[in-house]
Amino acid sequence: MDEATDRTLDAVGPRLKQLRQRRDITLSDLAGQTGISVSTLSRLEAGLRRPTLEQLLPLARAYGVTLDELVDAPPTGDPRINLRPIVSGDGRTILPLTRRPGGIQAYKFVLPAGRDDAEPDLRTHEGYDWAFVLNGRLRLVLGEHDLILEPGEAAEFDTRTPHWFGATSSGPVEFLSLIGKQGERAHVRAAPKQRGAP
Repeated sequence: MDEATDRTLDAVGPRLKQLRQRRDITLSDLAGQTGISVSTLSRLEAGLRRPTLEQLLPLARAYGVTLDELVDAPPTGDPRINLRPIVSGDGRTILPLTRRPGGIQAYKFVLPAGRDDAEPDLRTHEGYDWAFVLNGRLRLVLGEHDLILEPGEAAEFDTRTPHWFGATSSGPVEFLSLIGKQGERAHVRAAPKQRGAP
């Protein structure tokens, strides 16, 4: 193996530990999700063992990331396709899903567990937002409303309304966000048209 590959593999352990802690998952829970023993997971995170592909695949699935993201592989190919996550100091991860000028932009947000008594920092900006919860519970403060959205629930609103997103103390939350300029809205069809209907 070359030196760059060695460095990449040596950095996997700390990344695995960081991902697990950000998602507030115990080693036991992760072992149950992946079928990898607690002792092996512990050795991988400590850098005492190098991961195999058979271990990385279930870990990537458990964390909802690609193998490239899991090992922080150097970007290759067309940079418009290789969209990298943005990690903030407070543990939030934002993954851009589109990269094109104008139109509706799509993002996946992963927020670490929060505090139920957290004071929201309401923001406003031009545009329209449609948020859909994938996992966890999303706290959405929208103007005077303080809402909890469960997996499968969505909200859409004018972003000129003061708003704030956060996770609850029950654990981290993952949600999709479609953001468009003012007047652009995500169109959702409630039910398909029946054949033969007038």
